[in-house]
Amino acid sequence: MQDTGRRSALVGIAIVALSIGLFVGIAKIGGGAFVDAQRSRELGGYAELVLRRAELEVDFSIVALSELAQNGVTDCSPQSLAAMRRHVYERSTIKDIRIVDGSLGATQCSAFSETLAFDTQPLEIEAFRSRNTAIQLARLEQHSGQAMSVYWEVDDGVTLAAVVNTAALLFAILPHELRDYGEVRLELADGSAVAEYLTQRDDAIDPQMVELTAVSERYPFTARIGVSRSVFKAWNRGPERYFLAVGGILGLAFGGLAAGVFVRRPDQTSELDRALAAREFRPFLQPIVALDSGQIVGCEVLARWMKADGSVESPLRFIRKAEDSGRIVPLTAFLVSEALDHLRPWMSKRRDFKAAFNIYPGHLMADGFVEEFKALVDNAGVPRGQVVIELTERHELTDLAAAAERIVELRVNGFKVAIDDAGTGHSGLSYLQRLGVDIVKIDKLFVDSIESDHSARVIVDMLVRVAGKLGMKTVAEGVERPEQVAALKVCGVDEIQGYLISPALPPAEFLRLLHAAAEPGAREPVPEALIA
Repeated sequence: MQDTGRRSALVGIAIVALSIGLFVGIAKIGGGAFVDAQRSRELGGYAELVLRRAELEVDFSIVALSELAQNGVTDCSPQSLAAMRRHVYERSTIKDIRIVDGSLGATQCSAFSETLAFDTQPLEIEAFRSRNTAIQLARLEQHSGQAMSVYWEVDDGVTLAAVVNTAALLFAILPHELRDYGEVRLELADGSAVAEYLTQRDDAIDPQMVELTAVSERYPFTARIGVSRSVFKAWNRGPERYFLAVGGILGLAFGGLAAGVFVRRPDQTSELDRALAAREFRPFLQPIVALDSGQIVGCEVLARWMKADGSVESPLRFIRKAEDSGRIVPLTAFLVSEALDHLRPWMSKRRDFKAAFNIYPGHLMADGFVEEFKALVDNAGVPRGQVVIELTERHELTDLAAAAERIVELRVNGFKVAIDDAGTGHSGLSYLQRLGVDIVKIDKLFVDSIESDHSARVIVDMLVRVAGKLGMKTVAEGVERPEQVAALKVCGVDEIQGYLISPALPPAEFLRLLHAAAEPGAREPVPEALIA
């Protein structure tokens, strides 16, 4: 027995030593490569930021031009010129609006005719069509620098053009360590720059530049960032000195686990099946509050995995696996039934109260989804009009036409439909327009900085205005500070949710919150001073 124990101890020590050596070796060999890849991803993120800014400026211009076209502004009458000037005054990114003959012919008139004197390029303009073929982009050279023309073909005889100020697109893009040794360009399809940042240092340009690009899927432009290779290699090298130490610690931890565990842990799919059978998943409810009244008018239902050992598994660790393995279907069915069973008494009294459930696109487009979801809600005894289906952004809706038909089918059957994380991912303005949903949920990314970042406020304001014109309500997610509530109120957002009101709660606690908020004289979840 002692020999067996000694051999086991020696084997355990050998496993731990081997693990430490392996992890330290990996850290030594792979540390530099990891840091290089991390830096490249970060630099690529700055290129993506340039692209997103440019796309939003074009989106904003198209909204302005489409509003003019809808109002009949297609000639050079005094009334049309006044309407064009008003749109320029209202939008800081637009320098001028013009009416052009046919497809990029001669300029008939301009909101501010004096700006035509600043154009220095030939009359022949090379423009590039976007994914929407009615939209073309062209480089506009002016005495004050580069600009971009956005053309919207109203019909065969008339084109509206917006002159977009691109000077602010590259503002503070690069971190300060790279700013003196880098270049940033926004180029059209022919490589001509419509916005450009060049270093003024003589020693900054390196023949061996590290260049990263981001290409727009909707518009014919590319964002390029180039940085001197020597400066790039020296940037953010600090983490490398920790790799060996971290490798040793991880090797010790992994070796200890490997030495002590002799039964293979089940794969996560099997764990999901076991958890579903044991009913370990629970619905948690986060309140949604109307900004005009401060009252709780609904909730979003979120999944939590309450394990038998008392630990709670983050949705980030199991939702993706549930979607990829198909377990999201029974998981969603369970959450809908459980949540509506708890909420039914309240929803029967408050017919304006709505419960929202996240549905990922693959589940939405599955055969029989509508009938199965109808059965779930009907069996729960809750009116369909009080149930909202939120389309998540983890997977793209590849067939928008089929998705739009499915959404129409859901709405015909009484359900409400929302687009989650609007303004990010796949949900651009055309996405909202083509799907025809009821609710637009504004991503936390924009809410976080709305009171301090002008561009975030412009984006939220644009989403609210577009949603309003399409007959949709807006809900801002991730609200955590009173200042955000005040800014969202100014933008015209309808409803909010976030930690300022409450985190997601178990059903019993959520119902106590509802009853307490409904008591006469109870303090509203959003202070009256912020909604007045």
